[in-house]
Amino acid sequence: MDSATEFEQLRPVMFGLAYRLLGSAAEAEDAVQDAYLKWAGADRESIGSPRAWLAKVVTNLCLNRLTSARAQRERYVGPWLPEPVLTSDDVLGPLETAEQRDSVSLAMLVLLEQLSPVERAVFVLKEAFAYSHREIGAILDVSEVNSRQLHSRARRALDRSDERRVSNPREVEKLVESFLSAARDGDLPALESLLTAEVTAWSDGGGKVTAARRPVHGAAKVARLYAGMFAGAAQVSITIGEVNGGPAVIATAGGALFGILGFEVVDGRIAGLRAVGNPDKLAYLSRQLSRSGWPAGS
Repeated sequence: MDSATEFEQLRPVMFGLAYRLLGSAAEAEDAVQDAYLKWAGADRESIGSPRAWLAKVVTNLCLNRLTSARAQRERYVGPWLPEPVLTSDDVLGPLETAEQRDSVSLAMLVLLEQLSPVERAVFVLKEAFAYSHREIGAILDVSEVNSRQLHSRARRALDRSDERRVSNPREVEKLVESFLSAARDGDLPALESLLTAEVTAWSDGGGKVTAARRPVHGAAKVARLYAGMFAGAAQVSITIGEVNGGPAVIATAGGALFGILGFEVVDGRIAGLRAVGNPDKLAYLSRQLSRSGWPAGS
C-alpha cells in the first residue's frame, strides 16, 4: 500500500480526533493536512504504527493551535459555539453508542473548553478513542501516572456533565418535531411544556448575523424567543438531520444553509438550545449538505 492511500484510510479518524480537540472543522482540516505533509516527508521504516504516529502528530499540532484559539475566542462577539458537523456519514468516526455520540455533541464540546489543552487531549484520547494511559503518555510525552492524573482532573472539571442524561436519538427527534410544531404555531404553553424550567438558549452569530449577544434563560423567555423567531421565518426551509451525533434543525433560505439549532435533552425535556448562524462556521456543513444532495426541507 502506498503512503498516500494509507493516510487516506486513517484520515477520518485523524479528523475526528482533531475536531474533538479544536471544536472547529476548518481548523481540524488544516491540522490533518499539516499532518499529511509531515507523513509524506517521514521515514516509513521508522514508523512502527502509522495510527499511533499520526495520532501523536495530530494531537501535538492541535495543542499548538489551541493556545491561539483560546485568545481568539476571548475576543469573540457573543457566545462562542463549536462548528457544527453533519455526522450521518460517519465523518467523525462511528457513533454507535450513546457515549460516542455525546463525545461530539455541541454541549460536550463547549464543556471541553473549560479544560487546559493537555487535559482536553488526555480526556479525548481516553474517553472518545479508548487509548490506554500508557499510549496517551507516549503521544503527549508524559508519564503514565501523569496521564492518569490529568484524566482525573479533567473528569472532576467536567463533573456537571454527568448531570445530563444521554437520550435515545429517536426520542430526541420526536421532541424536536414537537418543538418545531409548537414554535411554528406560536403555541407558548406547548413550547414551555417541552422545556426544563432552567433551559438556556445560546446563539452564535459571531457579529456577522443577527443573534442574541447573551444567553437567554428560563422556559418562558426561551419559548417566546423561538415562537417569535419561527413566526418570522416563513421563507426559511426547515429539516431535521443528524448534527454532532444528535437530531438538529437545519435551516436553509434560497437554497443556502442559514443556520442550525442543536438540542440538549435532560430527562425527556429540552435543557439547552444552541443555534449557529455565523456563516464562517457553517461552511464545512454546507459543503457536506451539497455533497449529500440534502433536501431543501419544508
